[in-house]
Amino acid sequence: MEITEKLTTNKQIITFLTEQFPLCFTAGKEPAKPLKVGVFQELATRLENNEVVSKTQLRGALRQYTMSWRYLHCVKVAVKRVDLDGIEGEEVSQDHADHALKTLKESKEKAFANKKKVEDSKPKQAAKKVNIPQRTKKPVVKKEVVEDLSQYKPANHAELALQQSVKVLLGKSPVSAVVIEILKDDVQVQLNSGMIVKVKAKHLITE
Repeated sequence: MEITEKLTTNKQIITFLTEQFPLCFTAGKEPAKPLKVGVFQELATRLENNEVVSKTQLRGALRQYTMSWRYLHCVKVAVKRVDLDGIEGEEVSQDHADHALKTLKESKEKAFANKKKVEDSKPKQAAKKVNIPQRTKKPVVKKEVVEDLSQYKPANHAELALQQSVKVLLGKSPVSAVVIEILKDDVQVQLNSGMIVKVKAKHLITE
């Protein structure tokens, strides 16, 4: 099929070159071949009367082709260069191989740096907060100490004496106290807290 439309992109021009000179230019997974030094001049001469591509476009497409990672990988010492017809010529020099390796390394570093820059610029997704149920501490139940009152006996009003140690039956636990006054029907005692209360003898127990 004859190409009549003018090519506009480097990709189109490179495809055109692989079709016109398949023994020189390669595409896809096929390994690239080091190009003959001065191959641009040969291209310009061969395509001088071809209206689909200009010299300026050829120069740009050729630069893109030779700067690709696939091409830079093939430029190694002692590998023979080829012309447009695939005829092998001089070998790749050490300087050219070193330059290709350096260019490849810089290109990859730049590509990876740009990729990282794009990834870093993306809004980071906040870590999903997981609610861990907290274990509720059970209140410590204070064990009630039951005092041994087996040695005590109900107080007898007539037998009580001043300054006698007694237990006053108040609430759940008897409270220690001292007899400070013995009345006709009641008894006044002073609790360990200093409080003075008046109680009936039946509310007291003694040893």
